Amino acid sequence: MAVEAEKWVHMVTAQTPTNIAVIKYWGKRDETLILPVNDSISVTLDPDHLCTTTTVAVSPSFDRDRMWLNGKEISLSGGRFQSCLREVRSRASDVEDEENGIKIAKKDWEKLHLHIASYNNFPTAAGLASSAAGLACLVFSLAKLMNVKEDQSKLSAIARQGSGSACRSLYGGFVKWIMGKDEDGRDSLAVQLADEKHWDDLVIIIAVVSSRQKETSSTSGMRETVETSLLLKHRAKEIVPKRILKMEEAIKNRDFTSFAQLTCADSNQFHAVCLDTTPPIFYMNDTSHRIISIVEKWNRSEGTPQVAYTFDAGPNAVMIAHDRKAATLLLQRLLFYFPPNSDTDLNNYILGDKSILQDAGLEGIKDVEGLPPPPEIKDGIPSQKYKGDVSYFICTRPGRGPVVLSNKKQALLNPENGLPK
Repeated sequence: MAVEAEKWVHMVTAQTPTNIAVIKYWGKRDETLILPVNDSISVTLDPDHLCTTTTVAVSPSFDRDRMWLNGKEISLSGGRFQSCLREVRSRASDVEDEENGIKIAKKDWEKLHLHIASYNNFPTAAGLASSAAGLACLVFSLAKLMNVKEDQSKLSAIARQGSGSACRSLYGGFVKWIMGKDEDGRDSLAVQLADEKHWDDLVIIIAVVSSRQKETSSTSGMRETVETSLLLKHRAKEIVPKRILKMEEAIKNRDFTSFAQLTCADSNQFHAVCLDTTPPIFYMNDTSHRIISIVEKWNRSEGTPQVAYTFDAGPNAVMIAHDRKAATLLLQRLLFYFPPNSDTDLNNYILGDKSILQDAGLEGIKDVEGLPPPPEIKDGIPSQKYKGDVSYFICTRPGRGPVVLSNKKQALLNPENGLPK
């Protein structure tokens, strides 16, 4: 290390999106390496609305590895963090920061300690894939800090060892996680099927039904399913391989009808597998079921699907509309059934891309209260409303992969001492 003064701090800040699986990953064939029982496909969400920002710093003055998540220090002793740190460190190269006169030799990375600060702009552990974005961002930012020469696909195999679905957050657009065959997991990695511009008509609305932590974590839920569900074995062997091929084709051809049918069917089968687990796992709740019913009724009344829905391991609904007009009509329906509490500002109830409110002709609560019942409701049947059952909605779209943030103001650590700002 060339700089004599042991005070220097070398930092990188990166931003990584979250993703939502449209063909689900559920079940591992290897718990340690996080190798799945089937391939999966996801859509990366726009990081302007859902992302993790991570700053990683290295300094000879740090006496141990430390990490802060959303401002609170957390332990780095977990096996998954350690796997990611070990794998990235082993691939580190020489680093030279000429501007600040810092030189780090490849061999020095084993001795140097790291500070990591991470911030999610959405609820953690509530079924919005926060661990996927978080671990992808950790691996991506560490790889930039340590001048790792591997491509995104190779990095995805490292991120996978932190959180399975994290491997899919190393790309934007539409991403496939190939389950692989090798026992060491080297061929279990993510590839991009198409970038976010390939199908930019799609609009995504997320109903955050609950931002509470879930009762059964994905890790323990998967383990119990693998041990007890016969349906999972059938799903992984017979159903998913065919669905993967059909979904790749639907994405390539921008065939929304097939895309929607496959997405809804796979989400429902994933939750059926959870119910087939002993003891059964309930990730969806009554509000989740009502949202499915609203979308199904509307799609049927139109004759062709307008919207796809999918639920991960939690009650939050991710709805993918085939274009802006369908998304506007969807939002009107959702707000008709799930209006905000009277004292809620509409701007705090619809997050992300708020311009959709203008498209829907909604400026305030009065406009929401004046929404007519959707035409697919049979005349004469009074429709029940469920005020307060949805915490808020996020309007977003398919988005780009990870990026390094060069603006120093966006760093989460102080450049002087490497501690959180």
